[in-house]
Amino acid sequence: MRIIFLLILFLLSPPLNLNLSEKAPAISSYSINHSTEDIAIFSNYLDYIKEDSGKQLEDIIIATAKFFLGVPYVTSTLEKEPEQLVVNMRELDCVTFVENVLALSYTVYNAHPVSEAHPTFEQYCKNLQNIRYRNGAIGDYTDRLHYTSDWLFENQRKGIVTILSGKPQQSPITFTLDIMSSNTGTYKQLKDNRPLTDKIRVIEKEASSREFSYFPKNKIESTRNDLRNGDMVAFVTSNKGIDISHVGIIYFDGDRLTFIHASSREKKVVIEKLSLQDYCIPTKSNLGIIVARPLSIDL
Repeated sequence: MRIIFLLILFLLSPPLNLNLSEKAPAISSYSINHSTEDIAIFSNYLDYIKEDSGKQLEDIIIATAKFFLGVPYVTSTLEKEPEQLVVNMRELDCVTFVENVLALSYTVYNAHPVSEAHPTFEQYCKNLQNIRYRNGAIGDYTDRLHYTSDWLFENQRKGIVTILSGKPQQSPITFTLDIMSSNTGTYKQLKDNRPLTDKIRVIEKEASSREFSYFPKNKIESTRNDLRNGDMVAFVTSNKGIDISHVGIIYFDGDRLTFIHASSREKKVVIEKLSLQDYCIPTKSNLGIIVARPLSIDL
């Protein structure tokens, strides 16, 4: 059932007074793809998160990440044509897990009892769209933030996260991004589509000019005081053409610094059994981590 049902369902819900809704275009029936099950999951989430509403953003993010524990790991859930906002909380990969956690967390965090505003599915969709797409707008396939370093840069520019930098343990790094434009046959939207490929190539060139700061993997444990629950962690890779191999949400499990993620190995969302550093060390191509902190603001 499409968005018409959604709007009727939430007709009596007052809209949230968020800057985010000003940045993102209105959700419409042709730009969203969801199921009635996603609406049910959202309703279940609101019941689940009630005890955490009003808490600090980092607490809401961790509670939201735990809400998804056990959800199946599934890739390529966003590949719909034409490009549209895909809402799928039933199947998650590492990136869609983080995006959904942040979109839901901000929906709850920005709901103010004083103004009698409360979270709505429509506002969550707007948040998700703003996080996933450049300028929060859906035009075509190239508007989606495919490269994680580009995702980080754009969401920092939008004021959603701040990328940790300036720490003495960090090292500078730039990326040479070209895996998409060099392998168009593996992307159905780019195959035999020169205009889109050219646009991707321009994005890759611009993103490759940016410098980031990362924590080398053998220094992660010694930097634990710089990290917080709810930070986004992105694993820097030395593999050619790309920037980040995996993402998750940092979590202090007691005294153990680890993370919550959609694991391709375990085929579901899990609290990682290994520490963050022990997870990184064995993989030769894993250089370390970039950390982005969600900002505790009224988006």
